Amino acid sequence: MSAALAALLPAGWPRPRGFSHGMAGVGRFVLIAGQIGWDTEGRLAEGFVVQTAQALRNILAVLAEAGGRPEHLARLTWYVTDLALYRAATGALGPVWRELMGSHYPAMAVVGVTGLVEPGALVEIEAIAIVP
Repeated sequence: MSAALAALLPAGWPRPRGFSHGMAGVGRFVLIAGQIGWDTEGRLAEGFVVQTAQALRNILAVLAEAGGRPEHLARLTWYVTDLALYRAATGALGPVWRELMGSHYPAMAVVGVTGLVEPGALVEIEAIAIVP
């Protein structure tokens, strides 16, 4: 856990797996627009896990522009077009998460949507970071 951010866990609550109930920190707020799984050429990757990995890489690239690192992410909101696909992919997402984010788990929400603006996008992730 970064000294800049602290996970919030109310007394008596079970420890969450793969996310934090809340995060508190002091620093410069970085608000990152929803990122999808396209590369720098605007090509959209195929498959949910591959798109998610690229969306997370895109978030980290924007965050790096503000001097931030993965451990500065305070909140992620995931918008997915198929919740069953998301649930089925959680096992495959674990190694991708650890490769890109390490053991940092910000506050997160996953929201099922009927579609995203970019045709073919299966997931869009927006982020809030606090960079010390």
